[in-house]
Amino acid sequence: MSKIGKNPIVIPDNVEVLLGDRELKFKGPKGALSVRIPNEIKAEMKDKSIIFQPKNDSKQARASWGTARSLAMNALIGVTEGFEKSLELEGVGYRASLEGQDLTLNIGFSHPLKIPAPEGIVFSVSKNVITISGIDKDLVGKTAAAIRALRKVEPYKGKGIRYQGEVIRRKAGKKVAGTATK
Repeated sequence: MSKIGKNPIVIPDNVEVLLGDRELKFKGPKGALSVRIPNEIKAEMKDKSIIFQPKNDSKQARASWGTARSLAMNALIGVTEGFEKSLELEGVGYRASLEGQDLTLNIGFSHPLKIPAPEGIVFSVSKNVITISGIDKDLVGKTAAAIRALRKVEPYKGKGIRYQGEVIRRKAGKKVAGTATK
């Protein structure tokens, strides 16, 4: 029995939900999203709530039960509140700026990098913090990971792009490592 899957999703008043054939459509104040329901899972709407149940007792149905409920809950949160991830730039000369909807990064390469905003994603920059926001949790996370992958934090000086609040384990340099063996 799935701890997550058995919990019903309560639908707020400002959200409209349509249960179609193998698809849930959410429409709220921030936008609209749809979630595909796996074949092994059945979804029902009762009294302003959505209940998920496995159709059979197969291993695949038990595995998909909690996942389907989590994806639907993320869509509901996305259309009501939205999601955001924050990235920090650390390093001398590392800068970020906005040109229209596109993000321009100066992160130590010979040229600035331009990152176009995907559909449904909004960038905002303040000092050395880049905020990525949108209604689709998956797309916000993928966009943040793609930007972070452009210049991962190196462990000696700590320069690079990191998630806000991420702890980077620092390594000792040559001097400290050389004197420790004597």
